[in-house]
Amino acid sequence: ESWNRNEIKLTAVRESPKANLEPRQEGDGLVVDVMGDNRGRMDIGSINFYLQVPLNSSVDLETKMGGITVRNINGGLVRAYVSSEGDIELTGISANRVYAKNRIGDIFFDGQFAQNGEYHFQSGKGNINIRIPANSAFSLTAAAPNKQINIGEFWNNGFKSMGDGRKFVGNVGSGRSEVVVTNFQGSITFIRR
Repeated sequence: ESWNRNEIKLTAVRESPKANLEPRQEGDGLVVDVMGDNRGRMDIGSINFYLQVPLNSSVDLETKMGGITVRNINGGLVRAYVSSEGDIELTGISANRVYAKNRIGDIFFDGQFAQNGEYHFQSGKGNINIRIPANSAFSLTAAAPNKQINIGEFWNNGFKSMGDGRKFVGNVGSGRSEVVVTNFQGSITFIRR
């Protein structure tokens, strides 16, 4: 989550068995590698992190299991990756590049697409909901094998349906941002803010 200071604050709550945790500063960034800090240990317990960063920061977050929530970030990059199961919630996002991917869990994005930005959302099993301003301009490729794609009020006659409704390709407005949404088992819904 962003805050009004030009510094990073990390709070960690460790559950038993307590994991080793050795955050390190690399340039202007903070690196926390729980797996690397506990190499060779079989059970390292769970850790819940709360990270506060300057508003214009880039964040790159990855976890094996558990949810990731990012709020109010306007930096160059927001990346949230859950390698097994967990929801991803991205709210108040104005980053140039956003990548959100999980295997099982919902993905929710509430933000805006920057001009010439890149936005990729992928879930193996869960629902993907994208809430953006009415004046958003983007080039969309959306695919869901179960035909549950709802482009809502962004729909226009320029969209092409492929695979009997399992994939839609088209532009909204000038199509200045690239948006790719893939869901292997779940719905894709666009909501106009």
